[in-house]
Amino acid sequence: QVQLLESGGGLVQAGGSLRLSCTNSRRTASNNGLGWFRQAPGKEREFVATVSWNSASKVYAESVKGRFTISRDNTKSTVYLQMDRLTPEDTAVYYCAAARGPFGGSSRSNYQYWGQGTQVTVSS
Repeated sequence: QVQLLESGGGLVQAGGSLRLSCTNSRRTASNNGLGWFRQAPGKEREFVATVSWNSASKVYAESVKGRFTISRDNTKSTVYLQMDRLTPEDTAVYYCAAARGPFGGSSRSNYQYWGQGTQVTVSS
């Protein structure tokens, strides 16, 4: 039902911006909450942001509030993560994920489908 393909990662200097995209290539129903997680080397995968199926609810990790913006376009079956004012602490592999229901929250256990991940590296 869901196959997530992620893009937009890369190398950026501190203070710069990147926009990540994740598309459901199977173009199935857009009733799932969507989220972004990240994992740095040697660290646990952590929650970044999530958005409900109709974009009515958005939740961000405290570490990215005010800097990252999550959005989705259901006509394109795509979720975005706009990342501004990046710091080296944001360096990680970023994963998009689709929840089992209309809103996934911050727990990894609520997400059924995962993308392949895209590397974001922020230089100092």
